[in-house]
Amino acid sequence: QVRLVESGGGLVQPGESLTLSCAASGFTLELRYYAIGWFRQAPGKEREGITCSNTMSRITYYSDSVKGRFTISRDKNTVYLQMNSLKPEDTAVYYCAARRGRATTARSSYDYWGQGTQVTVSS
Repeated sequence: QVRLVESGGGLVQPGESLTLSCAASGFTLELRYYAIGWFRQAPGKEREGITCSNTMSRITYYSDSVKGRFTISRDKNTVYLQMNSLKPEDTAVYYCAARRGRATTARSSYDYWGQGTQVTVSS
């Protein structure tokens, strides 16, 4: 059974950092064969893709809203989202997702999703 489990969310103050983890299990192939995306959904807003990467093609993308502040990385079974200089507008539930094929921020393209982890940025 394929599982993606996010962790690491919490309450932080503006300007602080947080690292989210997405632990993967049950995939047929090694995680490096899958494109991984991080998405977030703020209250009353649609889920947006903020970053995605594909290890095999070495493609990584960041949305303008997080570029220069967030970094996606991975090891064998876990994908990370390092978030620096957090802002109140980064407050959202963060999800990781996986798919075979190219990296994309189109949420409909992803086959596997985690349950999400809440990040709140507030003073």
